[in-house]
Amino acid sequence: MRKIHIAAIIGTRPEAIKLVPIILAARERSEQFHIKVVRTGQHRELVDQLMEEFGLQADVDLNVMQPNQDPIHVLIEGVRGLSTFVIREKPDWVLVQGDTMTTVAGALAGFYNHTRVGHVEAGLRTGDRSRPFPEEVNRSLAARLADVHFAPTEQARDNLLREGIACADILVTGNTVVDALLQALARKPVATECSAYILVTVHRRENHGVALHHICEGLVALLERHSDVHAIIPMHPHPSVRDVLMARVGRHPRIVLTEPLGYTEFIGTLNGAAMVLTDSGGVQEECAVLGKPMLILRENSERPEALDADTTFLVGTNSRRILEFGSRLLNWPLTNRENAPLANVFGDGNASTRILDALLARTFAGDGRQIIVANPKPSRILRVGPDK
Repeated sequence: MRKIHIAAIIGTRPEAIKLVPIILAARERSEQFHIKVVRTGQHRELVDQLMEEFGLQADVDLNVMQPNQDPIHVLIEGVRGLSTFVIREKPDWVLVQGDTMTTVAGALAGFYNHTRVGHVEAGLRTGDRSRPFPEEVNRSLAARLADVHFAPTEQARDNLLREGIACADILVTGNTVVDALLQALARKPVATECSAYILVTVHRRENHGVALHHICEGLVALLERHSDVHAIIPMHPHPSVRDVLMARVGRHPRIVLTEPLGYTEFIGTLNGAAMVLTDSGGVQEECAVLGKPMLILRENSERPEALDADTTFLVGTNSRRILEFGSRLLNWPLTNRENAPLANVFGDGNASTRILDALLARTFAGDGRQIIVANPKPSRILRVGPDK
């Protein structure tokens, strides 16, 4: 049996985090898979940092990054460069992840060049085309182009079915972020030395400008009410985020602004936090695995599974709601916060294996519909508490 050739397309840090477990798993099965890592360069420093941490190098780097680049530039140059790669290398599968411009570029390059496309983390929806923008439309476009859809949850599968995607083309795998998180925890990451702190991550385009000012206002009010609590904010490099954070909270005595953290270091910091404020989808999933109380700084979420607990609130960017619900969580006894019954529905750490098995089955069985692995419900896993 010949090896299956896979092109794993990476543009942003979240894509890298969630594709690295598949890349590493494929390389461990080198008798079955030959996988090449193709970077568009949509994010440069953040992906460089993560690839170095995992000892990975890209086989191809399109280097589409330009000063003040916009989404259209990334899409055009991504499709151009990825099409050239696909035509030259003729992989069996183009593997894309998530909802970025790189995701759409990879799916288009595969589709237009008659190469099968696998979409990792398929089926997430908010139902609002403008929130998140442009991610909501990007993942819908990817669904129209993909040959197989790796849905992380049953809810994501149901979303795809409602849109007319054939049941046989959807596999519920769990989310590969759980694979990555458990691998990071196995390296025993060290938490910060702060006694009690809130971890804050913010980067989404709809939260730039006035919305970010409101988030800062709510955070400062929360710290004023809780004088024993600090905040740690790893800053996204985008000037619209970084400049506002430095101007609004950079001098606060109990707010620590840091450069972006390596993934293992970030997981250690997340694991030690008393509470998390975030607009990140991946962090919502990581909080669910770790059982972390969380405020979601968005008006809606494509991960409704994370909202099925008393320790998670969708607060948007309203400073009053940040103060109100943040105080509610911080006022809980510490033992309650650490043992909050936040059920995890995002997987059991074996999503990468399921994805590779499905690619193997489909490659050697025509369209694969007769032998594709049955949709397993992701197993629940035990919540992992902070190191004592």
